Amino acid sequence: MIRRFGEPPEPGRRYVRRPGVYALLPRRGRLLLTLQEAPGPDLQLPGGGIEPGEAPITALHREVFEETGWLVAKPLRVGAFRRFAYMPEYDLWAEKLCTIYIARPLRRLGPPVEPGHSALWMDTHAAAKALGNAGDRHFAEQVLRHAVG
Repeated sequence: MIRRFGEPPEPGRRYVRRPGVYALLPRRGRLLLTLQEAPGPDLQLPGGGIEPGEAPITALHREVFEETGWLVAKPLRVGAFRRFAYMPEYDLWAEKLCTIYIARPLRRLGPPVEPGHSALWMDTHAAAKALGNAGDRHFAEQVLRHAVG
């Protein structure tokens, strides 16, 4: 059973299952995050949906690069959660299956290539409180507990 964070599903509403991968990227007491500007500012772990036929690790590298401009190394799966949410960019109610990895930020190649995203470094303690969803906050707290990075 995968732990759920956030609101329970609404009875009678159809949700589309959306598997995704997200990265905890610690470095010197800070986490590399992405700020998604639309539909409203939302501070997130970098990551996103796995394309049909795409391997999860390939998706992780692609999504982190698109949202932060960084290459990462040595991704290690640390857990998973699910949440039910409306995705306005797709006009879709989704059951998001979020697999979380921890990885080492390797090198910045440039700014994020995904429109509306900004990369930023935030103190891990502050990030654990400021991330936009409870699942992301939970896993950021795990970084603090285990002093990884």
